[in-house]
Amino acid sequence: MIRRLAPLAALALLVPTFATAQEAVSEEVVATITEVLEDMNCQMDPDDIEVTETDGYDLDDVICEGGQQYDIELDQAFNEVNRRAE
Repeated sequence: MIRRLAPLAALALLVPTFATAQEAVSEEVVATITEVLEDMNCQMDPDDIEVTETDGYDLDDVICEGGQQYDIELDQAFNEVNRRAE
């Protein structure tokens, strides 16, 4: 039995593992982002806020005035640094 498991264990060590846990976004951050979006005449589901590798924020499926949908990236200071239409 151990002889059969040894190759599988060795293979598992060779396969890189990736953390899939998303950093939680605090209520204060959600409130600030909601205010920023209101100033931009936009809104979104707070569940679609993700922390980026640079500690900024990726906002998915943001709906702005006129019905256009965007993905918006904010920096640490909540300034818009990128907007992609969907």
